Amino acid sequence: MFGGFRYTCRIVRQGAPQTEPLLLLGGSSQDRYSWQSHEKWLAPLCTLITVDLPGYGSSDFLPASYDIDFLGDAVQHMLTEVGVPSVNLFGGCFGEVVGLRFAQRNPESVRRIVFGAAANRLPELYSEAVPRLTQTLERGDIEGAAEGLVRLFMSNPEAGKVRRHAAVARLLQRQFVNQTQDEIRKAVEHNIRLVTHGCYKPLPVPRVPTLVFTGEYDTLCTPDMGREFAATMPGALFTTVKEADHLVTVERREESADLIARFCTDRSVEGLPYCTDVEAPRPEHSLAQM
Repeated sequence: MFGGFRYTCRIVRQGAPQTEPLLLLGGSSQDRYSWQSHEKWLAPLCTLITVDLPGYGSSDFLPASYDIDFLGDAVQHMLTEVGVPSVNLFGGCFGEVVGLRFAQRNPESVRRIVFGAAANRLPELYSEAVPRLTQTLERGDIEGAAEGLVRLFMSNPEAGKVRRHAAVARLLQRQFVNQTQDEIRKAVEHNIRLVTHGCYKPLPVPRVPTLVFTGEYDTLCTPDMGREFAATMPGALFTTVKEADHLVTVERREESADLIARFCTDRSVEGLPYCTDVEAPRPEHSLAQM
């Protein structure tokens, strides 16, 4: 429990790890079980930690008055409780927002950072969609909200070839339609939290090895936004995964797991057949550096 709210984590332990434990923070619609399909590639390398933070998954409802600082501090509380002094950090989509704040407030707890489908500002598409989606959910039009969310998170099929695009769209639609009333209530509160408090603060960023990636056809957190974000992180690398959009870790599970695994074990991420050329974006507007 943290701040009066119960939360739940899941740990897959590795007895002979090759690197620090990997903390996986997923998007707002993902829970602590969403990464099970990645485990066959990641679990042989290190201990894996996933978590339903307060306000998400099966954990307690969290009012929108609690901001991203609270969630970042909940991550540190969880690591302290389970006795893990430092981690390799992966944050995808909303998980990047929480992960970045956690890293900024607890730099000693982070050894390497990988951010996927990431940006350094709330996408305009999301900000514009939130009021419509919130109203749609509040009036009980779950089908309408699901269609809107699929359009928001997935690229237009005409943008370019995306692996498993139709299958992932159906999966996403089903997932949203089958939400419980508790999950819908949490989703509405999540949207209010983000537009009320914002996502980012110009706090110091740990100077650790960092990789930012997204799908080459991501229309929510575009490659340009990811590149701009990488430029704010000291020494960060940037790449895009081919034939993928914002849901890159779902559309290309093995490839995204391989990319994360390589970076977290200090192997080269250059010249991978499923990625575009690795870049080292030059900073123009930087977050504060340590």
